[in-house]
Amino acid sequence: MKTYRIVSLLFFLVSILSFQQGFAQADTAKTSAPKYYEITTNDGGEFVGIIISQDAKEVLINTRDRGQISIPKYQVKEIKEVPEKEITATGGYIPAEVFSTRYFITTNGLPIEKKESYILWNLWGPDFEFGVGKNLGVGIMTSWIGMPIIGTVKYTINLQQNVNMAIGGLVGTGSWIQPNFGLALPYAALTFGDRKSNITFSGGYGAVFNNGNNNGRLLFSVAGMAKMGKKVCFVFDSFLVTPKGNLSGGGLILPGIRLQTDSKKAFQFGFGGLYVDGKFIPSPIPYVQWFRKL
Repeated sequence: MKTYRIVSLLFFLVSILSFQQGFAQADTAKTSAPKYYEITTNDGGEFVGIIISQDAKEVLINTRDRGQISIPKYQVKEIKEVPEKEITATGGYIPAEVFSTRYFITTNGLPIEKKESYILWNLWGPDFEFGVGKNLGVGIMTSWIGMPIIGTVKYTINLQQNVNMAIGGLVGTGSWIQPNFGLALPYAALTFGDRKSNITFSGGYGAVFNNGNNNGRLLFSVAGMAKMGKKVCFVFDSFLVTPKGNLSGGGLILPGIRLQTDSKKAFQFGFGGLYVDGKFIPSPIPYVQWFRKL
């Protein structure tokens, strides 16, 4: 009987140790998940996959679409880690949109991180946006003559995966040219999607102050973007002003394309149209903007 108890106890201890070892192996497997990299060569070639080995002479990478490829080290221009979720089933690499917090005019519920501070050059003037804290961004925009000068602030709240809300506002002044002029626009935005494709519904109240008179309107917007390739993104923006009293409402519709020239620059253009008094008026002049990371 004692022998049976000893054997049972040993079996129990071995089972516990095996269970713990299995947990440890699972945890090790979880923490040692393979990392994916993009290798860019001097002639413009791009290879995405898991690096098997590298030394002073070559880099051996295992790609999804072309298998193992050996790249001479002297041809390597850049090696950077990329998220696995941004790699397609066929081995292509479609990164998240660098300037994903902005459309043409409106913003969205995605947060501006510190590394995403940028300047947006418009034909009429610059727009600076800074990530100053967790989910908090501030900015300032103006025209080339310094009128108006508008400050912006945005705070983002993550509601659940791929659902974000932002609350913020714009406050402006006519500066030295027209000090009696001012404007204010508190708003809220709800965004569904991620930094590669999303749609945003936003609304606010725009108040304009001029010599003590206040003229305010409700404002609404539907905007979105969708990555169509590694460097090409479709962007759509709109702006609706509600009627008030004897003043008619109107709107702006603005579709366009954003081209990601490199990891810190982008160029976008689109052709908009105005909707006024029940008529759609297309604009022959393109809407052009340049993004630059700070």
